[in-house]
Formats: sequence, structure tokens, C-alpha cells
Amino acid sequence: MRNWIMGCWVSLLVLPGVAGAVVADGAENHATKSALKAKADAKHKDRAQAKAKAPVKTVAAYKYPGLPAPVVAAEPPMEQERTAVAEQVHTGRMVCELGNSVNVMADTQNPGHFHVQMQKHTYHMSPVVSATGAIRLEDSHAGAMWLQLSNKSMLMNSKLGQRMADECQSPHQMAVAEAMKLAPPVSLLEGLNTGASLAKK
Repeated sequence: MRNWIMGCWVSLLVLPGVAGAVVADGAENHATKSALKAKADAKHKDRAQAKAKAPVKTVAAYKYPGLPAPVVAAEPPMEQERTAVAEQVHTGRMVCELGNSVNVMADTQNPGHFHVQMQKHTYHMSPVVSATGAIRLEDSHAGAMWLQLSNKSMLMNSKLGQRMADECQSPHQMAVAEAMKLAPPVSLLEGLNTGASLAKK
């Protein structure tokens, strides 16, 4: 009996210590896990920040370090020639033979291009450099061409090789035509030069 009582007293004294040790051990394990998680989160955050701050390299800079900035090329000579052609196009309503008329309008949305209208047909044309010096506009999709000489212009169907309108004249071309009647040119090129000289006056 006495031994049993002594055993109970020993149990009462030991159990609180054991329980406290278990609780302390659990708390320590929890604190350790929390510290490890916080450390891992901080490491992941540092990596993300370093990646965000890293400079973005272009393909050219990566393959060719020290590559100079690209130089913007000047407008090709052909484009300059086409621009020069566009600047000489006569615009407005032009009376043609057989009671026809053609209206040439600059395309304000696309500088250097023109809308050429005859009756119900409208063509969107762009300048083409000609070896003869004539002012030439073409709508390659519709197969239409506007040919402007010094004394007249004509609208042609380039696919069929037919003239849709001929002897079309702006006020300037009328003046050139009158001058050519008084002094007929020897060649077409001379006629073009006559038109250019009148334009300067």
C-alpha cells in the first residue's frame, strides 16, 4: 500500500515535467518550421526581385555585343523620283474629247497618290517613273493608266490597250497646246520642255 502511494506521488511529480517538455518541444519544432518557411519565402522574393531588375537584352545585343544603333536609311532614289512625278500632276476637272471629262483628285490620306474618276469609274493611282519624261499614273489592279503630256492627258485601259478618254486638258495644258500650234515642236520631248518653260512663267 505504501509503495502504491509513493508511486502515485512520483507520477504526479513527473507528469507535469514530461508534459511541459512535450509542449516545449512542439513549440520549438513549430518555431523552427516557421523560421525555415520565412527564410525560403525571403529567398524566393529576392530571386523574383533580382529577375525583375535584370536588364532585358535584345537579340542583336546578345548575339553581337557592342553593336552600334541601326542607321535609318535615306529615302531610296526611286521614291524621290516618284515624289517628283506626283508634284507635277495636274488636278481638277479636265474636259476631254467626245464630251467626256476626267476628275483628278489628290489622295489626302496617302500623299503622292491620286483618285482619277471618269463617269462611274474611280481609280486609285500612284506615280510611275517614265523614261520619256511623261507624267504617268497607274492603277495596276484595275489596269488603268493616266498619261499626262505637256499639252494633253489621256486615260487608258492598259490591259486592253484602249483609250477611254483622250485630249483631256487642264487650263495649263490648254495654254501649252495653243503655244504649240504657233510653234509646233519637232519631237514629243520638245513639247515637254515647252510645257516646263511655260510653267516657270
